[in-house]
Amino acid sequence: MRAEIDHDLCSGDGICSELCPEVFEMDGDKAKVIVDEVPPEAEDACRDAADSCPEGCITIIE
Repeated sequence: MRAEIDHDLCSGDGICSELCPEVFEMDGDKAKVIVDEVPPEAEDACRDAADSCPEGCITIIE
């Protein structure tokens, strides 16, 4: 599983990095994905982060 962020939509609220720091971190005022593949133990948190993103800018690729 992979995660991608549409940086044009990201408002930088940081919810993703709070919910799933294994996959996301803040880079200035935008979030970024810090792994190529989501670790299996972080998959649920990654999905929660995507579902919680107010801008809907996170895409999960199974």
